[in-house]
Amino acid sequence: MDWNAAARQLAGRTAIRPESRWFAPVATTPRHTFVPHWWARGTSTDDRPVWARRDGAADPEAWVRNAYAGTTLVTRIGTQHADHADTTATLPRSRERRSTSSSTLPSLILTMYREAWIQDSSRLLVTCGSGYGTALACARVGEDQVTSVDVDEYLVQSARARLAEAGHHPRVEVCDLTGDLPEGCYDRIISTVALPSVPASWLHSLAPGGRLVTTIANTGLVIVADRSPEGGAIGRVAPEAAGFMTARHGDDYDDTFPEDPPLWQTAQHADGDTVTTSPFPAMYVPDTWDVRSTLELLAPGIDHRQQQGVDGSRTLYMLHADGSWARATAPDRRTSPTVHQGGPRRLWDELDRVRTWLTIDGDLPVRGAHVSITPEGFTTLSRRGWSATIG
Repeated sequence: MDWNAAARQLAGRTAIRPESRWFAPVATTPRHTFVPHWWARGTSTDDRPVWARRDGAADPEAWVRNAYAGTTLVTRIGTQHADHADTTATLPRSRERRSTSSSTLPSLILTMYREAWIQDSSRLLVTCGSGYGTALACARVGEDQVTSVDVDEYLVQSARARLAEAGHHPRVEVCDLTGDLPEGCYDRIISTVALPSVPASWLHSLAPGGRLVTTIANTGLVIVADRSPEGGAIGRVAPEAAGFMTARHGDDYDDTFPEDPPLWQTAQHADGDTVTTSPFPAMYVPDTWDVRSTLELLAPGIDHRQQQGVDGSRTLYMLHADGSWARATAPDRRTSPTVHQGGPRRLWDELDRVRTWLTIDGDLPVRGAHVSITPEGFTTLSRRGWSATIG
């Protein structure tokens, strides 16, 4: 298997310049070693969407092609890791069969590492997953300066073995990244899983002047902040958007909205308390990053769904655990939808408020927002008189 040439090509696409400090780590790290099996999107014999298991050793050319294509490779669906599934296994693609671990696309890993402004002497705490990102960190600063953690014992065990196969022996431990951490041990904390807010333990664990880089769950926001002398942190929202799987604390996600909750039935069929016409064409919020991020800060926890009619019509849904729901139907993508809403809040009105903001100002204040984090982890984003606090 000639993976070296593929790895150098990947480095050329991600690190770009050979003189970049990240070119050699990407060009010399065998990514395929960390992903011997993965789940790929496919369809069943009766055209149902499924996750299909892929075995690298069974098709070395496909293994190299996928490992060095610069894409995310999903390694775990729900509680089922691809390493443990049968060769011909498939899993239905549904809300209850979500990806829970992956090997993140290398360009996104480098985005997070570059934002961290890693120095040769930096002591790093990074998230583990498949171990590939940890290997890149080891190649950059040396294994003695890298600690890698994951809540999943199998991921830690397999990553440790695969890191050793690639020639690296960092500290790799089972740990909930949102829990207790040793005090003042790290110069950089970099999370490639999304978190609802910045854990207070990070601020205690960062050395003076240390930097944290993470994404906020259900948004595209990358938070970059440096520890302040007062024990909090000050920073900004990075210009690049990024999305990662949300951190889990056990074997699977605690799903607020399963596939078919009663509120879903209500949203599909009820007239609701109000029926209006939106001033904007129908928008599926998860396809955006700035609108999605702003809406999540204003009204966190909305579950977005969509359906396509055989006649080309489109229906979008918004559900919330407080019982609020919205249904917006339009005959095509250009026509303003008819909106039915019910429950204690008007979710679609919140969306239209954000889109009005965007139309008037030309952008949304989450872009480049200032970030201030208290020692307790309360995070405030602010820009142009607007602010939102999470945590």
